Amino acid sequence: MNQGLTYKAAGVDIDAGEESVKRIRKLAKTTFNDRVLRDIGLFGAFYRLHCQPMKQPVLVSSVDGVGTKLKIACMAGIHDTVGEDLVNHCVNDIMTSGAEPLFFLDYLALSQLSIDVVEQIVAGMVRGCRQAGCALIGGETAEMPGFYQPGEYDISGTMVGIVEEEQIIDGSKIQRGDILIGLPSNGLHTNGYSLVRKIFFDLHQLKIDDYIEELATTLGEELLRVHRSYRHQISALKDQPFLHGMSHITGGGIEGNTNRILAHDMKLKIDWESWPRLEIFHLIQQMGQLAEAEMRRVFNLGIGFIFIVDKHAVEQAMALLDGLHERYYVIGEVS
Repeated sequence: MNQGLTYKAAGVDIDAGEESVKRIRKLAKTTFNDRVLRDIGLFGAFYRLHCQPMKQPVLVSSVDGVGTKLKIACMAGIHDTVGEDLVNHCVNDIMTSGAEPLFFLDYLALSQLSIDVVEQIVAGMVRGCRQAGCALIGGETAEMPGFYQPGEYDISGTMVGIVEEEQIIDGSKIQRGDILIGLPSNGLHTNGYSLVRKIFFDLHQLKIDDYIEELATTLGEELLRVHRSYRHQISALKDQPFLHGMSHITGGGIEGNTNRILAHDMKLKIDWESWPRLEIFHLIQQMGQLAEAEMRRVFNLGIGFIFIVDKHAVEQAMALLDGLHERYYVIGEVS
């Protein structure tokens, strides 16, 4: 007898979804602290705020994705790095305002749910949250057959942090003569992948597991390097009076992101030769025959985060970074 059409036959496996929640719950609980009031699985997530001794606490939030770097993860069959990319990106974003991360929420959408793939993705998120000292307290996993290509998925995340209102860092203290101190990236981070895929895979027909002499690694390994978190470096400087602003270098490059926090009558004076450009960017420019202006607009070019500090306190800032054994470069000034 015909039992009729089922949801599973239409492409949505409820049993697999329930099993993935069980696995996610175990992973997420490793990030919990005494502020997380309920386990994952309810209709909302509960997080207790401890605001003392803050006088005027302000919540700061950021939502982001990983973009077409996910294509690289799917091509390589490696899924535990992009979740960490997502968390680190969001951590860096909210901390530019001086906020401390509190909790993270994720969204994952797939054409067909693979429990193992979901577990890998969330494991990366958990790793990022534990390193950031924040909790993964909830999310959504959506199985959407016919909407995404088979074997592909999309992820996004929301980070919520907190900062004392009078300690918000928004660039309003930036003045002419301030110095830009750049911290190195370790690669593309999470930007420029649509152009990179066009160059490497469409124009030059490279394979994800091709070994690239100039990079001393495979193309997949290079392109999946985890987006750096600058949490510890930011924490070391954010309460210093000489720190006037911070920028996280993502899509739009050094100028595009740093100009966001400058007054309209201020400009950046960047010394583009003041730090070593990573080999991956030389390779992209050469193989894609890209103009320098395009490179500067699309990529971080080896600088992932920038501190804008008082020109009279540069050595103090350097000393704090030295204490963390962090590399840095004086890359320009505000004019």
